[in-house]
Amino acid sequence: MDYPFWFVLAATATIASLCTALSIRYAHRKRLLDLPGQRRSHRVPTPRGGGIAIVVAMLAGGIAMMFLMESFHPLALALWVPPIVGIALVGWIDDHGGLSAAKRFAMHCIATLWVFMALPLLPIWNGSDALLVNKLTIVVIVFVAIIATVWSINLHNFMDGINGILTVQAIFVFIALALLSPWRHVHDIGFNLMLVCAAACLGFLPFNFPHARIFMGDVGSGTLGFAIALAVLWPFQMFKPRMADMTGIMLCSAFVTDATCTLLSRMLSGRRWYSAHREHLYQWLARSGFSHAQVVALYMGWNLLIVSPIAYWMNRTSVARDDFAPVAAVYGLAVVIWWYGKNECLRRMRLRSHHAAA
Repeated sequence: MDYPFWFVLAATATIASLCTALSIRYAHRKRLLDLPGQRRSHRVPTPRGGGIAIVVAMLAGGIAMMFLMESFHPLALALWVPPIVGIALVGWIDDHGGLSAAKRFAMHCIATLWVFMALPLLPIWNGSDALLVNKLTIVVIVFVAIIATVWSINLHNFMDGINGILTVQAIFVFIALALLSPWRHVHDIGFNLMLVCAAACLGFLPFNFPHARIFMGDVGSGTLGFAIALAVLWPFQMFKPRMADMTGIMLCSAFVTDATCTLLSRMLSGRRWYSAHREHLYQWLARSGFSHAQVVALYMGWNLLIVSPIAYWMNRTSVARDDFAPVAAVYGLAVVIWWYGKNECLRRMRLRSHHAAA
């Protein structure tokens, strides 16, 4: 048994729990409270900014895990740590009083550029098939990866609106990717860091779900969105053996569909799509009578009953399947469910209003 490996994971979860308890005291002292309102899904003043505990635990556990690996190189720290700190910093400042969207977006772009421009410098890329790809292809891949990562940061911020939903989703994505990883038996750096991120979220979860003693805030949601994007993009590397490229995109289907369809719906209807609102499906479910725990259970039901079996099937053989068809089918079904679910919630709310008026 690899005792140091498990010790780091346990220590990561413990650090997250201790830091969350401290952040609750800090938030009360600084009056960092999210107050109930028309655009919020909670009913009592609740501290925010608890995601700093996840960030601290992720960094501490990740650095410790890197030092345990024989293939560790100091350049890896310079690649991963600064962008995480940068994204967490702008989120922390925003939680303390607000930061312009332009400044937040600028930091998100800088952090993402930092990773994808510096990635080829890592020694693990030497001699890989990735170096044989022509320069134009690399430019296109990097551009798409940057757009996807910036969107992921903001997408997960949008989806952090009820107790536990982002924390549970992050745990699912990190653990699922780690379990499906073909490198898990050798403790690949990506495998190790995914489990560290999951452990950090597990340490925070009891304070946020089913009843929230604190919200993670932008400092947590933005950093998790960044970490999830890197985890989702990891299978696209060109080393052997390979995971099916679309695995991570499949695992994120619930959040990607809800955030993207909601954004497009607001844009097409001419509303101020960039302003705060409560029109994601998970928010409509909460507003129509479902408890936060029930909504989270519905999203996890999709993940466990629909997404997980297909993701496993895509990776069931030693040669990963990169079929686009199952991913497109899952997303198509997710869009149908999003549309039906939103209309059903609206119908339920109209019935409740009618009965109340009567």
